[in-house]
Amino acid sequence: MNAGARTDGRTLDGLVDRALAGELGPDPRTRRIAVAFTTSQAVRHDGRSGGYRNEVLSLRLDRAVGSCSVEPGSLPAGTVEDCAGAEVAGLLDHPLTAVRVAALDAYLMDVTPHAPAHGAEPVTVPAGTSLERSRARAAAVVELLDAVAPGGTVLVVGVVNSLLAELRSRGHVALPCDLKGGTTEWGEAVGTDALAEMGRCDAVLASGMTLGNGTFDPLRQHALEYGKPLVMFAQTGSAVLPRFLGAGVSAVCAEPYPFFWLDGGPGTIHRYRADDGGAL
Repeated sequence: MNAGARTDGRTLDGLVDRALAGELGPDPRTRRIAVAFTTSQAVRHDGRSGGYRNEVLSLRLDRAVGSCSVEPGSLPAGTVEDCAGAEVAGLLDHPLTAVRVAALDAYLMDVTPHAPAHGAEPVTVPAGTSLERSRARAAAVVELLDAVAPGGTVLVVGVVNSLLAELRSRGHVALPCDLKGGTTEWGEAVGTDALAEMGRCDAVLASGMTLGNGTFDPLRQHALEYGKPLVMFAQTGSAVLPRFLGAGVSAVCAEPYPFFWLDGGPGTIHRYRADDGGAL
């Protein structure tokens, strides 16, 4: 992205543009990333037939950590080394989307940390096994779909089996969609074109990973056009997505690093709703 070309402020690139212009906080040319790291995990829960892999790029700016999920093994060699010690401004204009998102997330987390004063509702994810904590997080996320009546259809973009199970337990119909395709834990086919499914759903529940793979802005725009609630669950861009409340995003469940799957102790996630005011 060319930082000199102004873009629509209601898009991810537009938000990056505003950060680069110093409109959202301190001049990013004066801030440097102290630590850059990746977290890689493989998961196979007891009682479930399948497993999955995750990899996350994280950047630390003072007390804040910003993150962006990536396809495992997709980051070029040397990415972490290039980010450590770099100016935030340079990383906001980096050719890799994942670096731009992680840098923006760190910057906004530092400027506007998750706190009730900024519209966040803290929710505790209790201690437990990885599966127990996944289910607890899923319940907290799905509660943000309170506008969807039982029997309503929810398009789930970024398949998480605990979310699908929670939706069913509340009487909703889940339409799973993920760029990887495949099948769910229950053998259901996973669609790959979320936009094509918008007309079939009453609401959308989408992963913050859409920021990193370039599908967030089209999804948000379609939610606006169709008048559908869009709830985001975000490890990627947890401080970025609340900026879009009221601009196509109706609610966000923000989960900054460290994520629930990193240990068995209690943790905190943060819920935002558009009617509490957006920050964009």
